[in-house]
Amino acid sequence: MTTHPLPPQAFARMDESADEEFYLEPRLVTHIDDRAIEAVTQLYRETLPPGGAVLDLMSSWISHLPPEMTFRKVVGLGMNEQELRANPRLHAYTVHNLNDHPALPYADGEFDAACICVSVDYLVKPVEVIRDIGRVVTPGGPLVITFSNRCFPTKAVAIWHRLTGAGQQQLVESYLAEAGTWDNVRSLTPVPEDFRGDPLYAVLGNRR
Repeated sequence: MTTHPLPPQAFARMDESADEEFYLEPRLVTHIDDRAIEAVTQLYRETLPPGGAVLDLMSSWISHLPPEMTFRKVVGLGMNEQELRANPRLHAYTVHNLNDHPALPYADGEFDAACICVSVDYLVKPVEVIRDIGRVVTPGGPLVITFSNRCFPTKAVAIWHRLTGAGQQQLVESYLAEAGTWDNVRSLTPVPEDFRGDPLYAVLGNRR
């Protein structure tokens, strides 16, 4: 697993215009199919602490949290306020561009868990972001990162386009390793690529 820093060009994008412009219009749609969504929900069911505080990073109008689970609070951080406002699981939300400001606007240890769903491929400073997630998550708390083979291609970073599922898992594992704040880093493939629907890949870690 690669842990040395990647060159800056690895995080170049076809569209380098302001992310605020790209996400200006709300997209009240799902970005993976129902089977992949169910797999995300099941993974959250197995890993997120019941009754805890959850940070949903790069959030939208839906968080795929298990409907039967209750949490002390769920906070969403994303780019489009209309999408965040429409999310029924959020107790609070923050409009925040992680590519411009990778430091999170939250207190140390404020959350018991964090998740990033089908968005890690858009981060131009992923190690900085994942390192700071470790600051706001309590020791032992899980970070759950899920992704598929779908993306907005003009906004995904260059290195993402050069890899496929297993390679992307290794890349995300390297982000966590380089961040230095996560233990028990492992990859899962809840929905394999079988040409009948969207695959789902996951990388998990626990706050050191």
